[in-house]
Amino acid sequence: MAEDSEDKGFKVQDKRHFRQRDDGSVEEMKTGASEEEKVEAESGVKKETSEQKPPPLPEMNFSNFILSLSTSVLIHLGEIPDPLSNQKQKNLPFAKQTIDILEILKDKTKGNLEKEEERLLDNLLYDLRMKYVQEAKS
Repeated sequence: MAEDSEDKGFKVQDKRHFRQRDDGSVEEMKTGASEEEKVEAESGVKKETSEQKPPPLPEMNFSNFILSLSTSVLIHLGEIPDPLSNQKQKNLPFAKQTIDILEILKDKTKGNLEKEEERLLDNLLYDLRMKYVQEAKS
């Protein structure tokens, strides 16, 4: 009978579907989450994997903005594949519209650009217009 009265202990298992954060907000937890996910949820620290960590974005400045718009034109001209569909598709009205936006930016920033920025914008506009004319003829 002495053996029956011994304290064998017990296991506590948290089955709540939410937890309260330190700032008072409530976070819903996944049901059936793995132990690793539960630890991440409780600690607020996620394990980083190569899939979760996106590459760092380049510094945003006028030159990178202009290059971004020119890349958009090249996608619409069918020169490079669309990053979402990975297919080359032509959309000449969108290409022309983006070239027009670059022209507006050139006019509105006249006298406020550094020489390198001005030269980049002029060269891009020339090249994109020539590509557009070539695609519009074919």
